[in-house]
Amino acid sequence: MSTIDCAPGKSRKKLSFLDRFLTLWIFLAMLLGVSLGNIFPEIPKWSEEVSYGSTNIPLAVGLILMMYPPLVKVQFSKVPKVFAKTKLMLVSFFVTWVIGPFLMFILAITFLADYPEYMTGLIIIGLAPCIAMVIVWNELASGNRELVAGLVGINSLLQVFFFGLYAWFYLEVVLPAFGFEALAIDITIADIATTVGIYLGLPFVSAVVTRYAVLKWKGEEWLNSYLIPKISPITLISLLFTIVFMFSLKGAMIVAIPLDVLRVALPLVFFFGLMFFLMFILGKWAGASYEDNAALSFTASGNNFELAIAVSIGIFGINSGQAFAGVIGPLVEVPALILMVQIAYWLKSKWYKS
Repeated sequence: MSTIDCAPGKSRKKLSFLDRFLTLWIFLAMLLGVSLGNIFPEIPKWSEEVSYGSTNIPLAVGLILMMYPPLVKVQFSKVPKVFAKTKLMLVSFFVTWVIGPFLMFILAITFLADYPEYMTGLIIIGLAPCIAMVIVWNELASGNRELVAGLVGINSLLQVFFFGLYAWFYLEVVLPAFGFEALAIDITIADIATTVGIYLGLPFVSAVVTRYAVLKWKGEEWLNSYLIPKISPITLISLLFTIVFMFSLKGAMIVAIPLDVLRVALPLVFFFGLMFFLMFILGKWAGASYEDNAALSFTASGNNFELAIAVSIGIFGINSGQAFAGVIGPLVEVPALILMVQIAYWLKSKWYKS
C-alpha cells in the first residue's frame, strides 16, 4: 500500500516517512473527522444530499479509489492457481462462513441483549465477510495479493446468493432458539448485488482493464517501475479521506453518546481479534506461508460494513439502532485491523523465521 510496494514473498521494505507513521496519521484522521462533525453539525445532512439510495457517493468514491491501486498490482493470471491449495480454502471458508457469523451472533447476544436494535445490527454485520478494506489490510501486511483477490471474488458471489438466507436463518430461526424475538428481514439478491457491484465490481473492473491495457501497450516493466509507484499513494490518500469523512458523519454522535459507541465497539473488538488469531493459527496448522496466512486472516476478520449499513438503513431506517451499529463497525475496524497489521508482522517474526 501507499508509497511502497510490499510484494508477497519479500521482506518489509524500508518505510517512507508517511508509511512509518501510518498509524499516527490514521488516528489524526479520526480525530479530525470527529472535530469536523462537531464544528459543522450540518455534515450528515449534506451527506444525505450527495447520496444515491443507500449509497453515499463520497464514501463510495473513497473506497473505490482506495482499492484500485492494490488491485492493479494483482497478477490475475495467477489467481486460479491459489485454489489448488484445497486445505487452505476449506479452512478459510469454514472459519469465514461458519464460525464467523456464529461468533458475531454469540457476541451480540452476550454484550447487547438489553439493546435489541444494536444486537440486531451487530448480527447483520456478522453475516458477510469483508470484500473491500481487506484488500488494503492485506496490502499493508504484505499478504498474497492473488489469494486475497480470489477469496474476495468468491466471498462476493457467496454474499449475493446466500446473504438473504443467512439473515433469515439467524434472525428468524437462531434468535428464537436463544430466547429472543424473531425478526423478519426482506432483502433481494438484486439489492445485495448492487452493493457488491459498487464497492467491489467498479474498482475490480477498472484495475483489470488498466493492468491488461498497460501490459499490452507499455509492458510489464513500465507497469511495475512507473505506473504502480505513481498510483500507490492514492490508497493512502483515499484511506485517510474515507476515515475523516466517516468520523465526521458521526462526530456529534460519538461525543453525545460515547457509552453507546463503546457498547457496540467492545464486541466488535473481540470479534476482530478472535477471528484474526483463530484464522492465523489454523492457517499455520494447514501449512500456509506467511503471505497466504495474512490474506486468509484479514479476509476472515473483516466484515462487509457497506452491505450491513445498506441493509440496516433500507429495512430499519437511517436513524435506527441497527444503522447506528453498522456505522460504528468501520469506525472500530480501522484502528483494530491496523493493529492486526502490526501483529501480523510480529507473528511473522515468531512463526516464520526462515
